Amino acid sequence: MLNKKWILAAAMAAMGAAPFAASALDVKLEVVAEGLTHPMVMVSPPGDDRKFIVEQTGTIKILGADGKLLDGDFLNIKHKLPPLKWEFDEEGLLGIAFPPDFKKTGKFYISYTGNLRGDADLGKQLWYAHTNYVSEMRVSKDDPNKADHNYERIVTAIDWPQFNHNGHWIGFGPDGMLYISTGDGGYANDWGIGHNVTIGNGQDKTSLHGKVLRIDVKGDPYTVPKDNPFVGNKDYAPEIWASGLRNPWRCAFDMGGSKELFCGDVGQNSYEEINIITKGGNYGWRAMEGDHCFDYVNPNSHPASCDQAGMTAPIIEYKNCSNPAFASKGDCEGISITGGYVYRGPHKPWNGTYFFGDWSKSFMVAEGVLFAGKRSGGKWTKETVNVTNVPGFNDFILGFGQDNQGHVYVMGTRARGPNGEQDKIYRIVP
Repeated sequence: MLNKKWILAAAMAAMGAAPFAASALDVKLEVVAEGLTHPMVMVSPPGDDRKFIVEQTGTIKILGADGKLLDGDFLNIKHKLPPLKWEFDEEGLLGIAFPPDFKKTGKFYISYTGNLRGDADLGKQLWYAHTNYVSEMRVSKDDPNKADHNYERIVTAIDWPQFNHNGHWIGFGPDGMLYISTGDGGYANDWGIGHNVTIGNGQDKTSLHGKVLRIDVKGDPYTVPKDNPFVGNKDYAPEIWASGLRNPWRCAFDMGGSKELFCGDVGQNSYEEINIITKGGNYGWRAMEGDHCFDYVNPNSHPASCDQAGMTAPIIEYKNCSNPAFASKGDCEGISITGGYVYRGPHKPWNGTYFFGDWSKSFMVAEGVLFAGKRSGGKWTKETVNVTNVPGFNDFILGFGQDNQGHVYVMGTRARGPNGEQDKIYRIVP
């Protein structure tokens, strides 16, 4: 979820680089859960008042309808994960998704990084980091607040070159299909071990890295929907719904409006972006970073022109503090975007507002930022969110959540890595 210029970003922060001035939206944050370890997302199943919290360390907890955390874990898969680095890691348990028929079947889906599968290509086993899985799980027949730990059906398994840029948000769309975001494979500049040297994985039509995938979970192990944009085109992997992504760190369908799919895509050194993902869309990486041409050999410099044919510009972008030219002028706003949710709750003036954030303006110190995106006349503007009841709020922003009433939640931590039990989930309220 983080880009690759951490030390430089920390140095720029120490020099006193300030965020670019922006209009602000005043909010309050209400604590709804605490004592957690790196919560990634919180969502509710269809027609269910419970909220399921994914912790990066390998557990899922339930926040009951009464607003209290239930004792114990709903699910614990720590034994399936590679050892997580306490100081910082992008591996772990990363997502959960509930299908429309969850109440009937009790089945749900998780995404996580597991140890490299034993039947991976022999050459890859020598240097690949792990395998990213999406698995079907089910609720225990004896207790609706516990998962059946004896059941797992692996749906997808994608071998991963590096520990980072996993993406691996999952969610069911309004069409009942499962959507999966994947990063470009890791390292930096979409280059190196496990990357297409010529064009990068993001633009490689045959690679499942750097994409949004769309599958039907019914099948063995899944079925490719016939209306996917590249079905029948031998030059494309048929699972691909959209391409040209670097590290789509948190996506979400709008529960209202026209049910659009929003994704925050983490930039390299210069630009962070929000995209609305559409069928067959190409969002530019690694030919583009945000709305700017990109040179993977000179990532801080952006060519004046490049081939942008068929590529879709982001709806929102801002400058990354990892670029020394931006940081020195004080007009940058973060180093790693965190996608959020469109508000559809009871406060009608916020209807359609897209809440999102940035992990931090610095790698070494927690300086997270909250943003609000607003659409008017087909164009989007961005405001900084001002937290009025928590002076100096600047947690690392890990992720966001939403319940069935349309409220939006934010996950905050003071720790860079997945350790301790000190993290909180806040509801964003007027």
